[in-house]
Amino acid sequence: MKILEVEVTCPDAETAQSIARACLTDRLVACANLLHGVESLFRWQGQIDSETEVILRMKARAMHFDAVCRVVGAHHPYDLPAIIALPVNDAAPGVADWVAAETQDAKIAE
Repeated sequence: MKILEVEVTCPDAETAQSIARACLTDRLVACANLLHGVESLFRWQGQIDSETEVILRMKARAMHFDAVCRVVGAHHPYDLPAIIALPVNDAAPGVADWVAAETQDAKIAE
């Protein structure tokens, strides 16, 4: 089983919590971490901009990535939420088993 660390930048803690709770409720992720007060600088529509954002990081099965993206899209206010998946190449003993157990009954909506 492949595990991903799915990262999403959010405009505020409420958005990040809403996405995290929806993904946890649907058992698409085993865990969510919110990193507050991140300064993001980015190019958007031809201009350089900056915002203070919250980074949402979630541990998920790779096979659930598309479903996680759909949940993020349903709860996120940005036109194009930055959703990035990083492969977990290694983890402490038991972590993969924990992710597998917590996401085995995932609700996959299409």
